[in-house]
Amino acid sequence: MEKFSPDLQSALLCDDVRQERNGKFMLIGLFDAIVLQSLPVRYPRLFMVTRWCSGQGDFTQKSRILKPDGTSVLVEGQSIPVRLPNSEATATNVEVFLNVEFQTAGPHWVEVLIDGDLKIRYPLRVSLAPKQPGQQPGPENFI
Repeated sequence: MEKFSPDLQSALLCDDVRQERNGKFMLIGLFDAIVLQSLPVRYPRLFMVTRWCSGQGDFTQKSRILKPDGTSVLVEGQSIPVRLPNSEATATNVEVFLNVEFQTAGPHWVEVLIDGDLKIRYPLRVSLAPKQPGQQPGPENFI
């Protein structure tokens, strides 16, 4: 079997993922930004959903989120196998990052690689919510 690298059809961050009985995935709370009351904060769960297509062979996916400096790794996922028996096949992967601690505001960078080759890099904007006049201090480590 000839092997050729797949295309990354999508790479989405969301709050939760469910799978229906018919196999369809439901993505809940898609986002490209996180607005927080204070930093640092521990985000309980981030789901990454990827879909691969138009390739053939066995590959390894790796996902990670980089800090605002663009090089330091905040969190890195496990190696995930991607199997595409033919060029018409698709592969959907769901990965969860638990207790991700954001220390600073600014653009963090989501990266998805296949066999070590970067397929996508996009910003995850982390920012502080503006303080409201008269806002009372409260619990700081929740979203």
